[in-house]
Amino acid sequence: MKLEELQKELPYKWRVQSSKYGKSTCVAYIDARDCQDLLDEVIGPDKWSTEYYESCGLLMCRVGVHTEHGWVWNVEKDKGHVSDAFKRACVSWGIGRFLYRLPIQTLQSKEYKGRQYPYAPEKDKIIFDGETLTKYINWKIKNGK
Repeated sequence: MKLEELQKELPYKWRVQSSKYGKSTCVAYIDARDCQDLLDEVIGPDKWSTEYYESCGLLMCRVGVHTEHGWVWNVEKDKGHVSDAFKRACVSWGIGRFLYRLPIQTLQSKEYKGRQYPYAPEKDKIIFDGETLTKYINWKIKNGK
């Protein structure tokens, strides 16, 4: 088992963190299933486990890895979202740490029906969904825009 392999870059998507004052800030994220697949690949599906529990009104997640010395657990909390708590606990094992090195992307935004949405001025289009947002930001990065 090579735990450093847990730190490899995974496919990631972009989501809007906030939209206000004509700007949308977007951050990269990974899917919890991608974390699970990586744990299966590197550790083995029978050599890692999760435990969820509540403490002081917060959802906690422990991700454990079975080593030659027994189980080793990393813990993280989240404000009620199971997959977010799981992904945050996975970061303790190195999974998804690369995301914290990616710059936040700032896009123009436009109002539509009282809400601000990311806007692609090159296409004069408002971006409503995550798939289109991910494609647009990746295009901007690739083309140095």
